[in-house]
Amino acid sequence: MDVSNQNIVLIGMPGSGKSTIGVLVAKALGMDFLDVDLVIQQQEGKLLQELVDELGPQRFLDLEEDVVCALSCSGTVIAPGGSGVCRAGAARHLKQLGTMVYLHLPCEALIHRLSNMATRGIAMEPGQTLQDIYDYRTPIYQTWADMTVDAAGQALEETAAAVLSALHASESVLRHWPSPHSGRGSAE
Repeated sequence: MDVSNQNIVLIGMPGSGKSTIGVLVAKALGMDFLDVDLVIQQQEGKLLQELVDELGPQRFLDLEEDVVCALSCSGTVIAPGGSGVCRAGAARHLKQLGTMVYLHLPCEALIHRLSNMATRGIAMEPGQTLQDIYDYRTPIYQTWADMTVDAAGQALEETAAAVLSALHASESVLRHWPSPHSGRGSAE
């Protein structure tokens, strides 16, 4: 088995559904699920927003990179924070861990979903808007993604099904996970 593709890594903006979709995909494939934001909170004993407020966005990104680079797992759906690929070391490590799936939503949809911007723990500089973050991060997500799933206008369950379909359509990852319809692995 190709060790580099034993995990699925969901990347995308805050509010794109990485954590919820990650749980749904993990359940469908019989995999573990890892939310990197929760790992950071548990490790530091503080909420993400407290850490961003205390450290500032840049030092928070450094902390996030350290946590991501320490990850070692297989058979896991990983949901890093939206800024999880903003540091090259973290992005490279996530890419080594598995297949990176970018959950793409237009900024307008994210604005509609995110009612808790001030408390969500988003690494953003004072004065930055969600549109600024979106414009900066979108090319980064596109660069690192092995595949992109358009999540616009879909319920989270529909996006999870689209992720499963995209994974099964890819020859390189097909053999690692059971079909979303059969619940069993593909024959080789």
